[in-house]
Amino acid sequence: MRIAIVNDMRTAVEALRRVLLSVPNFQLAWVADDGEEAVKKCREDPPDLVLMDLYMPVMDGVEATRRIMAQKPCPILIVTASVEGHSSKVFHALGAGALDAVKTPILGAGGQAEGGSELRFKIETVGRMISAGQRPDPAAGAGSGPQPLSTAADKLVVIGASAGGPTALATILACLPRTLGAAVVIVQHIDFQFAASMVEWLGTSSALPVHVINEGDSLRDGVALVAATNHHLILRESRTLGYTPEPRNSYYKPSVDVFFESVCRHWDGEVVAALLTGMGRDGAIGLKALRTAGAYTIAQDRASSVVYGMPKAAAELDAALEILPLEQIAPRLTEVVTKRSQRARNKQWRT
Repeated sequence: MRIAIVNDMRTAVEALRRVLLSVPNFQLAWVADDGEEAVKKCREDPPDLVLMDLYMPVMDGVEATRRIMAQKPCPILIVTASVEGHSSKVFHALGAGALDAVKTPILGAGGQAEGGSELRFKIETVGRMISAGQRPDPAAGAGSGPQPLSTAADKLVVIGASAGGPTALATILACLPRTLGAAVVIVQHIDFQFAASMVEWLGTSSALPVHVINEGDSLRDGVALVAATNHHLILRESRTLGYTPEPRNSYYKPSVDVFFESVCRHWDGEVVAALLTGMGRDGAIGLKALRTAGAYTIAQDRASSVVYGMPKAAAELDAALEILPLEQIAPRLTEVVTKRSQRARNKQWRT
């Protein structure tokens, strides 16, 4: 696996290099001192993975990620000294197409790279995705805590996303009305240690309150809930949310498929589902199952996707009733929820 390092700090480059040298199948492809150089090198010599810093001279990691994904897409992992301190920039990079973020290892007193195990795990996960043929397909183109009181939901909006997802989710949440008569549950591929910061970031642009999901949480109208552990999110028979480590062999934790399929098993109300930008195929099978069960299903289109993997897989399975550009998804979700609510009221009135 050929891995490139983009970082202007010599000590950071050396720490990263030592992590790579510690694994036999990891090979250093090249090193770039700034984002502009990385964009050029990715065009000329595409690696299997880029370890991208955020703050660099000439061009930062967010802009470099955006240009690489537009010109010569490849998997990008954000590696930065302080993820928590730079959460907004991290989520902009994830929105531009980076797969995940991890802290930069540091050189210890004995010359060993401290904090390298987490980086190795992240790289190996990406490596398994690449081996499974899930390289990026480029497109053409508020915090946790007690939830506000609201009524128990009988309609459910479920959304799955991966690479490019944070920005897409922010766009959708900004357009959903506060009076949306449904609960919203989101599964975004992101490491648990960044989930709370992402939820807080999403909440700044959302009309709905946004919360991380804790074990046993119930679904409430007009509240958006986001998966926030490295286990899979599931809907239980009791209509509460929870987490499970199974299946353990999934590339994605949390998995969109696992959650969507649990909704098929345990939710008997109305469901509207959307599958957004992302690398791989996670969510496509689950979206198909939801459509078969009678849910209204939507996939993001190629032109507005940062990485056209997950929605492409859904389209190939005929899992989506509609394929829409990002800016049309929130209005459609709202419209479908409203129309289904009106039909339910009409049916109750006739009865």
